[in-house]
Amino acid sequence: MSSNPFDSPSETYVSPSDPPSQDDRNLALIAHLSGCVGIVAGGLIGFVGPLIIYLLKKDTSAYVAEQAKEALNFQITLFLIAIVCLVITAISCFVAFPIMFVPMVLQLVFGIIAALAVRDGTDYRYPFNMRLVQ
Repeated sequence: MSSNPFDSPSETYVSPSDPPSQDDRNLALIAHLSGCVGIVAGGLIGFVGPLIIYLLKKDTSAYVAEQAKEALNFQITLFLIAIVCLVITAISCFVAFPIMFVPMVLQLVFGIIAALAVRDGTDYRYPFNMRLVQ
């Protein structure tokens, strides 16, 4: 079980008895960090990396598949948050423009935390995430 204070016991991913290989940890790290790369590319393609990794490894590595799904769901959640922030900004006649940076900050902070966790082979669950991809 992960020592992350944001994990709830009922949602914690239970890993197999053997720890993930270094290749699996690296792929999970790339899945989580690809969202940060998506910020540089305009913020709309952050889901592409986790989606590709999930589709390539879903049948061969349970650890990578679970972490890629978690990262993909987080990217979808951030996209929806960005849409809400855009609507709020438009309604406020751009007075609330700083709120547009909230999804970017969330991506950077939680993306780095997730990458550091999976680098060590632990399972990471984002503290808030709409888990649409099962």
